[in-house]
Amino acid sequence: MDQPKPCPPGTTAGRDTASETARRIAMSMRQPVKLICLICVCAAAAMAQDAPATNAASDSAPALERRPAETAQPAPFVSLDVPKGTALAVALDKDVRVAHVGQAVHGRLVEPVYAFDKLVIPVGAEVTGRVIRIDEPSKAARTAAALDADFSPERHAEIEFDHIALSADKSIPMRTIATPGSGHPIEFVSAPSEKAHDGVAEKVKEAKREAKQQWNDAMKQVHEPGELVRAERSVEAQLPVHRQYIEAGTVYFAELDHPLAFGSERLTTAMAASLGAQPSNGSVIQARLATPLNSATANPGDAVEAVITKPLFDGDRLILPQGSRIEGTVVQAQPAHHPARNGQLRIVFRELKLPDGLEEKVQASLEGVESAKRDNVKLDSEGGARATAPPTRYLTTAAAVGLGATSFLGDSFGETGPRTAGGAGGYKLIGIALGLTIHSQPFGMAMGAFGATRSIYGNFIARGHDVDFPKNTAMTIALWERGTAPKLPPQAGVSQE
Repeated sequence: MDQPKPCPPGTTAGRDTASETARRIAMSMRQPVKLICLICVCAAAAMAQDAPATNAASDSAPALERRPAETAQPAPFVSLDVPKGTALAVALDKDVRVAHVGQAVHGRLVEPVYAFDKLVIPVGAEVTGRVIRIDEPSKAARTAAALDADFSPERHAEIEFDHIALSADKSIPMRTIATPGSGHPIEFVSAPSEKAHDGVAEKVKEAKREAKQQWNDAMKQVHEPGELVRAERSVEAQLPVHRQYIEAGTVYFAELDHPLAFGSERLTTAMAASLGAQPSNGSVIQARLATPLNSATANPGDAVEAVITKPLFDGDRLILPQGSRIEGTVVQAQPAHHPARNGQLRIVFRELKLPDGLEEKVQASLEGVESAKRDNVKLDSEGGARATAPPTRYLTTAAAVGLGATSFLGDSFGETGPRTAGGAGGYKLIGIALGLTIHSQPFGMAMGAFGATRSIYGNFIARGHDVDFPKNTAMTIALWERGTAPKLPPQAGVSQE
């Protein structure tokens, strides 16, 4: 078979053979080139993820990368922090015998704690602490107590709370400082409600009733001693030497020495739009006094400030977050004086301030307040506070006068009985012992007269009691539209705009 002859150069067949050779060479080189290009693309993508974005890069980036910059910015976050200085209202849930520094104490939270608009620590949370200091009474106090047959005068115990339990298995440490004026049994006092003539007045009345009920429910956590134990403690307290107890139900205002963090939340557009809106007429807020007040030292015109402790909602709309402030002034301050005239105090709030600085004028009235039981504070229908005498003063005075009169009966009832009665009226158990051992009728008469005179002076002639609202006193305040707030009495000296 004849072999084909090669085509001479320049012919068509020759050109086809050259093209086929070039194509084969290119095909043999294409796979390595693809591999090299793929490696380069992957390296560039990795570098783009690590490198910060620049204007030039954003211009050349694909549409998917530019999309976040073209849409609205995400909502900002709000920190759910309980700030330093926030007061926790802690009630001891059982009696504590004052013995030594370092002894443990246990209590319960009687008011909820909020951060912005969220409840972060509920009522009833267990709080533990310890006695960090015991102050001995002064020489003058010891002398006065000894003259009253008391050789175990009261010692002031300072308490620090250092842990709070959020759940059965979660407890957070904290540092607190018990504020001055705390450490007493507390009661909730509400202003008398006028006859509800419209829905607004009924709304305020219901809010006051709810606030008092919440306080009573919180105090049910306290294991107060029964009547028998109280009677035993009362008898023991009359002994010349006796033990000292801090009774269950004693409330301490423990200020945080550092903030507590509970995360954060997004401030939505709807939430931001409702903040600072006009509260509805008759809205009631819970606040804690930041300015300590006392009718003996306050003067009309003094500034007053309180911190809102519970967020105010209008339906689902947040109006006032926790941490907002309400400011006002003292409009009436009357100190206590002789004879047995008690102090009076009246304040008004006129301005709301949100945490972001937004301010709003308001009319407000004090509708409820927590105060020490021993102060016997009462509120009038316009929110004025006044101290009242204890209702037992008539009974104690009558008993002292009766014992004093018995000491003058002489031998009518035997010699020992009148002397003993006179001694009891003068110096309690020591007086009784002296009356039994000192066979002198004039001595018994003198002791009885002394006891009766002291009781009459202390209850009806001595200087009365002042209204005392220490820092962190809890208050319930009603917000009113102009022209609907309760009218202040003429002596308050405040215009009714």
